[in-house]
Amino acid sequence: MTKPTREQLSRESDEMKPVLVERRRDFHMHPELAFNEVRTAGIVAARLGELGYEVTSGVGKTGVVAVMEGSGGTGETLLLRFDMDALPIREQVDVPFKSRTDGIMHACGHDAHTAIGLGVAEIMARHKTSWHGVAKFVFQPAEEIIAGAAAMIKDGVLENPKPTRTLSMHVNSIEPVGQIQMADGPSMAGGDPLEIVVQGRGTHGASPHLGVDPIVTAAHILVALQTIVSRNIDPLKSAVITVGSIHGGSAGNIVPDTVHLTGTLRTFDADVRKMAMRRIAEITEGTAISLGCSATVTWGANRVPATVSHPKFAEVVRLQASGLQGITEIDSTKRTMGSEDCSWFLEAAPGAYVHIGAAMRAPGANEPHHSPRFEINEDSMPLAVALLSASAMELLGGS
Repeated sequence: MTKPTREQLSRESDEMKPVLVERRRDFHMHPELAFNEVRTAGIVAARLGELGYEVTSGVGKTGVVAVMEGSGGTGETLLLRFDMDALPIREQVDVPFKSRTDGIMHACGHDAHTAIGLGVAEIMARHKTSWHGVAKFVFQPAEEIIAGAAAMIKDGVLENPKPTRTLSMHVNSIEPVGQIQMADGPSMAGGDPLEIVVQGRGTHGASPHLGVDPIVTAAHILVALQTIVSRNIDPLKSAVITVGSIHGGSAGNIVPDTVHLTGTLRTFDADVRKMAMRRIAEITEGTAISLGCSATVTWGANRVPATVSHPKFAEVVRLQASGLQGITEIDSTKRTMGSEDCSWFLEAAPGAYVHIGAAMRAPGANEPHHSPRFEINEDSMPLAVALLSASAMELLGGS
């Protein structure tokens, strides 16, 4: 069977739009947090089974894996990954399909990702005689807490069959529908969570000279850490050091014993990461000692590497995009300091990660991801299905 043209895939994806929207809105009304995506996973597994995939549920606790063989040929196995979890955010968007679970919302587009993934699975099943190798769909839990990919890998998702290539995507609520962002190399930063504990000596607030104040020391550490990016890192390279929480003390008239700070380091480059981690430790410990305290830096176990697209596979996606109706702009430079645990799959099986424009309104009037007012334009969904289907068939090869 001849491989479908991009025009045909666009037409089939457009015809699928009412179903894509219906599924996405259903997922949106019933959001589930990390490792609790029971309802979502059940719907996904049932639909994949109907399409003829070999389905395994409960991978990485609530993940779903579905495998289908094409018509033989290349021997490639393409891992197509879609995340399913929502966020602990109370929705402030007044739409008919608003979240029915108070305090939980799909504020990052994973409801759309899941619906898009099912759409791609349907297209691939419909044309299974026109592509080679194996399509391995991975519907992942717990991306928002950067834990789902690792959990699925621990449960063997990278085996039987072992993927040789990876393809994934993310909607972008800021960029317009019709634009895609497909950069070579890292497009999303690696993330390293950190915790700093400053140890002082508590005393009465009226007698600070009788103790050692860890709050003042923590303040000096916080300010000094920002000099790493401005003074230690090559200005032509990128890094972000953010301290997002500071906890210390219980009353305004008590100097506490300890202060806890938590934050994150974001980098694209391994050498920059190594140097920044070293300087964070040096500055933290040195500043604490100079002010009479001690301090320790601990790095979290749930780090992720940068999300990297192999240039050869990124070019495949860009070439498919260039021939698809509705895609008006291909940005090959866009990068973000946000992190994404699909990076573990891309590290194991090099491939491509594409961002797909899904803005609702004019530039500057759209809400960012993780906002309680987050929205996406559903016109982006059939476009995503067509692009990923065309790219998947090209990556797997076919006639």
